[in-house]
Amino acid sequence: MWYVVQVRAGAEEKICAQCAKKISETLLRQSFLAYYEERKKRGGKWETQKKVLFPGYVFLDTDEIEKVFFELKKVIGLTKILGIGEDIVPLTEEEVRFLTQLGGENHVVEMSEGIIEGARVKVQSGPLMGKEALIKKIDRHKRKAYLELELFGHMQRVEVGLEITMKVLSPDVK
Repeated sequence: MWYVVQVRAGAEEKICAQCAKKISETLLRQSFLAYYEERKKRGGKWETQKKVLFPGYVFLDTDEIEKVFFELKKVIGLTKILGIGEDIVPLTEEEVRFLTQLGGENHVVEMSEGIIEGARVKVQSGPLMGKEALIKKIDRHKRKAYLELELFGHMQRVEVGLEITMKVLSPDVK
């Protein structure tokens, strides 16, 4: 099962590495971060970079969360396993399935490509294909889409890479 650990923003990679190193492999299958790809222009050339999808959060895959809870005390830095009240609660199967569809097995949301037809976005390739309803805003200049998702028990606003290759007027506009 996947659990979410809240950490200080900017310390995600250090804490994720510490979890992998200090918590026994028999207790913890995997600690990981979710990333997204973005494109930036540097020196006249486009580069693809990975950025943290959920700043301030690390994911743990374990069936022994009570034992992992005590093992987290070995990790240097602020960590808090998310839950409801005093109860530690894993992500739902639906949330895990959605995150796996979005980021794949390597937990990286790759760049998507799409077009704008009239006022509607149509994603033609990439992990956002078929998920256009989640897009709340697009920044064509930064090549990003801003999504609103219900995860970890509340609404999350995340940014992912989206390249808009064309903008066309809708066919019924003359």
